[in-house]
Amino acid sequence: MSYYEILGGRPLSGSLAVHGAKNSVLPILAACLLSPGQSVIHNCPDLSDVSATMDILRLLGCRVEREGGTVTIDASALSRWDIPEHLMREMRSSVIFLGALLARLGTAELSYPGGCELGPRPIDLHLSALRALGAEIWEEQGALCCQGRGSLRGRELCLSIPSVGATENAMLAACSCPGLTTIVGAAQEPEIVDLQNFLQAMGAKVVGAGTPNLTIEGGVPLHPAEYRVMGDRIAAATYLCGVAAAGGEAEVTGVSPDTLTAVLACLEEAGCTLHTSADSIVLSCDAPLRGINPVRTAPYPGFPTDAQAILMAALAGGEGVTLFVENIFDSRYRHVDELRRMGADIQIAGRAAMVSGVGRLHGAAVRSTDLRGGAALVVAALGAEGTTKVGQLRHIRRGYQDFDKNLRALGADIREVP
Repeated sequence: MSYYEILGGRPLSGSLAVHGAKNSVLPILAACLLSPGQSVIHNCPDLSDVSATMDILRLLGCRVEREGGTVTIDASALSRWDIPEHLMREMRSSVIFLGALLARLGTAELSYPGGCELGPRPIDLHLSALRALGAEIWEEQGALCCQGRGSLRGRELCLSIPSVGATENAMLAACSCPGLTTIVGAAQEPEIVDLQNFLQAMGAKVVGAGTPNLTIEGGVPLHPAEYRVMGDRIAAATYLCGVAAAGGEAEVTGVSPDTLTAVLACLEEAGCTLHTSADSIVLSCDAPLRGINPVRTAPYPGFPTDAQAILMAALAGGEGVTLFVENIFDSRYRHVDELRRMGADIQIAGRAAMVSGVGRLHGAAVRSTDLRGGAALVVAALGAEGTTKVGQLRHIRRGYQDFDKNLRALGADIREVP
């Protein structure tokens, strides 16, 4: 099993273009099912989660081809509506096929999805939203069976929490529902806006993404589309935190600073200097990071839960005290024990984690616990003294393309050891 070997303490510099957003491309690929014909998706990252999504599309009868960062999906011959358990367990986002299959075929059958173990993440909101649109859903021998042919109708949906996945599933299903669907309490993440923009390119009448109220006029004929996925804001945040931990000055391009306001504010408060333009961010840091005001994860535009572990890793090697409060997932501190192996001083009480900077972490043998936790260990290693070995790279590959290669381009001493 391979691992990253990282010699820390080397300041980073240079410029790096971030890949397409993982959390955008997965629902966009599923949305290609909504219309027969060939859609072309540009800036599609080469991630294990994307490969799993492409495998599902092929199984369903689509022709899928990749050439560099461009993926072509021809959904003309869509012939299946069932997804076997081994593919569903590859990733959490596989549940997004539920809304797309209901919209195109009026039926779907799939098992419960997999993904990182971050505590309970029930799909009840997804199912209740689809039931409200007229779908009949029941469980049979561990599989979810869904029927909506002829019964789907537009209506007002009220989400009790702004779930990204439930919002996306409802958007996809509503495209085939005659009448007007309004989603009240919708998630406002930039990736929701990206999905709306792709659906509009297909001819769908969807407006309101980026606000709590989304409306979809269903039953409108759709057609294939060509689209470029937005840059990955969490990948951008990871590289910026890596520069903050190691010191130096570097630029990330291909991402809008407006999508990272909460993260950039924290880095600036910690002592980093930032310069932004329409699609780039330059960060410089020439002193140890200092403690900042409490960081509380929250739905967008609040601080993203996906960046919690990454910022924590950077601050753990700085100075001062920072309180983190995780409000989204119950088990998102699994990386803490691994950071402690590197000398981090982090105390956990329920959803709170108190991080006391130790001035400098030290290298150790650690393992990725989940996608963002694994990235956090790499960030910590970049600023640590000595050599760190980060194992369980399969987690990191779910969300980062050419992670070690990109960091080497910034001057990091990192290599993958078979």
